[in-house]
Parts: sequence; structure tokens; C-alpha cells
Amino acid sequence: MSTQKLIIYKFKTLYNILEELSLELNFNIISVDDEKSLKNEVENLNHYLIISYKIFSNIDNQFDLDNTPINIFQLIENVNIEFLKIQFNCQSEIKINDYTVNLNSRELIMKSIKLRLTEKEINTIIYLSRSEKPVDVQELQKKVWNYQSDIETHTVETHIYRLRKKILNIFKDNQFIFSEKDGYRVK
Repeated sequence: MSTQKLIIYKFKTLYNILEELSLELNFNIISVDDEKSLKNEVENLNHYLIISYKIFSNIDNQFDLDNTPINIFQLIENVNIEFLKIQFNCQSEIKINDYTVNLNSRELIMKSIKLRLTEKEINTIIYLSRSEKPVDVQELQKKVWNYQSDIETHTVETHIYRLRKKILNIFKDNQFIFSEKDGYRVK
């Protein structure tokens, strides 16, 4: 069963039409008639899209029906495109404790503060965050930088030093990446 939900706000006719086509659709359909029910419905959902004549300022993922009449098949195609956009955006964000890493914009975000990072910095953070144990310099050289293990270089140490400094300057957090005797970890 699909986890994508199309929420139709105050448009019973459209709901009835799509309900008849529901076996051919790759999303679930819900009809909602008041704002309180709408807010309750979206509260715990990630993959939803709201179709309405009204845009709500405090709710994401909305599709405005101001360009009616519209061909039903064109509408379904537009809804599917919107769901693909939502899915892409959801997959592009990785949560690491209080931070969010946005892979599309290459930003580390906490609350409303954003820090732009390089691709190697993002890859380093993600690799460290997914490791169950401290990661040593040789492993980072091999997995993130694609260096051979017998090359003597201080690239990893330099990059991590600069990354830690950036994070400290922007977020005032000197414990996000920390050193242990066996390597580096993300808190």
C-alpha cells in the first residue's frame, strides 16, 4: 500500500472522481472539509500533497487548483510530479542529531542557521555519522578521498580541522566531530 497521501480539501467532486480511479493511482486519497482536520491529517505525514483552492501559509506540499478546468489525466500527472518532487526532497535530507544535512544544497543546518559545505565535507560528515566506531585517517582516505592507503598525506587531518573550525564559527559547536584515539566520530 502506498504511503503517499493526496489530501483533497473542500472539493468533494474531485474526491469522488479520483476515488473511482483509485485502483489506477499510486497514492491514497483523503477528503478533508475543515482546517483543523487538515492540520491533524498532515501532522504526522511526510509524503502528502494537498489539493485545494486555498494556499495555507503554515503547511507544506500544496497544489493550488486555481487553473481550472483541467483535464483529469493532466491533473493526475501533475499530482504524480509533485509527489516525485516531495520524495526527492525527503531523500536529500539526512538528520544527524540536532543537524540536518541537505545533500542538494550541500548545507549543514541547525534550526534556521545554514553552513555551506564542499562535497568532500558532506561526504566526510555522512561517512562518520554512519559508522558505529571511530574512523581512522586511512579509512577516510580510502572511502571518502579514494586515496591508496600507502600514500603519506595529511589531507584528511587538514580537511577535518577546517571543517571543525567552520562548524565552531557558525554553530558554536566544538563537539560535532571529535577525535578519539582510534579515529574521528560525529557526536
